[in-house]
Amino acid sequence: MIVTERLILSPTSVSDFDDCHAARTDPEVMHFIGGPAASEDTWIKLLRNIGHWSAYGHGLFTVREKEGGRFVGDVGLATFHRDLGDDFDPFPEAAWVLARSAHGKGYATEAVQAAHDWFFAHRETGRTVCIINPENVPSIRVAERLGYRAFGEASYKGSTVTKFERLP
Repeated sequence: MIVTERLILSPTSVSDFDDCHAARTDPEVMHFIGGPAASEDTWIKLLRNIGHWSAYGHGLFTVREKEGGRFVGDVGLATFHRDLGDDFDPFPEAAWVLARSAHGKGYATEAVQAAHDWFFAHRETGRTVCIINPENVPSIRVAERLGYRAFGEASYKGSTVTKFERLP
């Protein structure tokens, strides 16, 4: 578990399903990442996130507000095998999806920075990557605040994404 000034990050668990699914069915939250998710798709992602912890010793955290425990979203670093090339796939990938109620509060930057700090406290510092829809300006701003810089484009699930990297 990680505790920041305003947030608590903990490994994903099955009990997070309802909150995750509520966020993943919100058209605003999912606008740039494939549209609202079916229950089965949320369940598969939840199990993938849980499995990351077993397989790799890291993964996405469930983020909640410190005051009251309201669900904020999922953030962390993982290995997704997206088949985006040798300049992307071998590197830990940062990811973040926040519930609508958490937008515009600086939670993404706070949580993703905490996840990076934790990740590199447990392994050697190195290059990390992420992908973002080029129209998703708020996520691009988060990435840039965290030190990510664009280095190319790719096609992912029928959409163009910008590839970002963060060097040590």
